[in-house]
Amino acid sequence: MPTFEWNDVKIEVDEDGFMENPEEWNERVALALASTEGVTELTEDHWKLINYLRDYYQKFGIAPMIRKLCKETGFPLKKVYELFPSGPAKGACKVAGLAKPTGCV
Repeated sequence: MPTFEWNDVKIEVDEDGFMENPEEWNERVALALASTEGVTELTEDHWKLINYLRDYYQKFGIAPMIRKLCKETGFPLKKVYELFPSGPAKGACKVAGLAKPTGCV
């Protein structure tokens, strides 16, 4: 199992860079994972999206569909891609510490 290290953060990840142990997630881990997605700073908008994803995942055990994500956060899809250039599934879900989505987010 690969290990990802960034500054003082060291976590086990799968072959796509998603956390193997999501319970180890915290804000430092989010910053570390964001660095793999070309995101150098997490703004208030990033955190709004991350927190929504985490809350939804904790309630339902899956990532929300992209339509629901956009509706509930108020962000158009274009804005989601501005925040996380690799997209809501690969980028945002990874940074939020969620398991790798199986379908469309």
